[in-house]
Amino acid sequence: MASYDIRDFGARGDAAAVDTAAIRAAVAAAGPGDSVVFPAGHYLSFSIPLKSGVHLYLAEGCTLEAADPARHGGRYDPAEPNPWDLYQDFGHSHWCNSLIYGIGVEDVSISGPGLIDGRGLTREGPGSRWKGQAGEFPLSMQGMSPEEMAILSPEMSEMAGLGNKTLAFRESKNIVLRDFTILNGGHFALLATGVDGLTIEDLFVDTNRDGLDIDNCRRVTVRGCHVNTPNDDAIVLKAGYSLGQKRPTEDVLISDCHVSGFDLGTLYDGTRGRTQEFSPDRDRVTGRIKLGTESSGDFRRIRIENCTFERSRGLAIETVDGGIIEDVTVSNLTMREITTAPIFLRLGARLRAPEGATPGALRRVHISDVSAEGILGDYCALIMGMKGHPIEDVTLENIRLSYNGGGTEADAARQISDLDDAYPEPSMFGRTPAWGLWTRHVKGLSLCDVEMAVTASDDRPQTLFEDTAIKD
Repeated sequence: MASYDIRDFGARGDAAAVDTAAIRAAVAAAGPGDSVVFPAGHYLSFSIPLKSGVHLYLAEGCTLEAADPARHGGRYDPAEPNPWDLYQDFGHSHWCNSLIYGIGVEDVSISGPGLIDGRGLTREGPGSRWKGQAGEFPLSMQGMSPEEMAILSPEMSEMAGLGNKTLAFRESKNIVLRDFTILNGGHFALLATGVDGLTIEDLFVDTNRDGLDIDNCRRVTVRGCHVNTPNDDAIVLKAGYSLGQKRPTEDVLISDCHVSGFDLGTLYDGTRGRTQEFSPDRDRVTGRIKLGTESSGDFRRIRIENCTFERSRGLAIETVDGGIIEDVTVSNLTMREITTAPIFLRLGARLRAPEGATPGALRRVHISDVSAEGILGDYCALIMGMKGHPIEDVTLENIRLSYNGGGTEADAARQISDLDDAYPEPSMFGRTPAWGLWTRHVKGLSLCDVEMAVTASDDRPQTLFEDTAIKD
């Protein structure tokens, strides 16, 4: 096994020269089992395609910076054609327009203590071309002007030459990502789609939009990662349709991770800033672990354990595009400063999927040993199915939830529709009519040692059970 130093191929690492050609040449020279080494230095680069069997090593003192087309006179690889891009946004539908990407690769790893700085990437991109109904965007974005929406969802033509992901893998096998740091990762710090065998360990991510997006993947481990994403989800499992098939996400372990929504860059510098209050969707800062929203495929055998949520939205488990979520086990979560609902389970019918899609199912979810405090008083824990399509067999065990309170009798009296086809977010229902737990259309709910408290007065009831069958 050989080691290839990118400086031997002409990389300068002086934060001024663009080293794309040298880096690509080093990768091209490497064979299976070989390493491409980024020694200490500051390297500017556009797109770097990977090869099977090659390991990238980011040494101590290395910074790999995503070059900026406006400043550095280059372009990212173009977004490849995708005939299946109707049902998800531009960012989810393409992989080559990234800083580092692998298409159909096997046995690839990236590791080392170095830093990847995605400052030359854009965090924006067009929304999906699907115009089925209003569930394309969260209800919190209603009322935004066309000018504001154009910033968040630009035209396709504006993406030419731009990169919007730090790392992207499609239809690949045995990918290992370990130890390095990502700052300002663009739309995705990582987009992994259709990967079988994905290991992500001890990454430190502080980014301006999504953190780790794991879509249509099987046999996944995410362990020991710190992910700060005030503007979007930190660690999110998806089962979208960008590969033209309903491919499941299954056999996933997320353990010993910390997710948060501190001000951008302040987890990295240690200051943990709290200036930013809202995400671009006009809801509170994000930074959570989530299953969904993209859910035309199924989710099976998911474990989330020993994780901490801080200044973020809570745990969200959502299927709204026809997929089935089943056999999810969540244990030992610690939550502080939760900006929406601490627990949100949602079965809906947005159905952003090929014609003929029908509502899916959400069943066999066990959540235990959760402690949450400082929860925004607007939203209680929510388990919300659909009439005729209940969420089934949910257990909440050894749960401690402490809310900030402040609800009124008017909040308790609100009449709220099911909103089956809406984008799923806890805020979709407005201030909830209970302060602790609200369930609707649920079959087989088990509550064991669940304690809820408020730190200020609240005129709403603690719980509200509607069309809910509770197990003895």
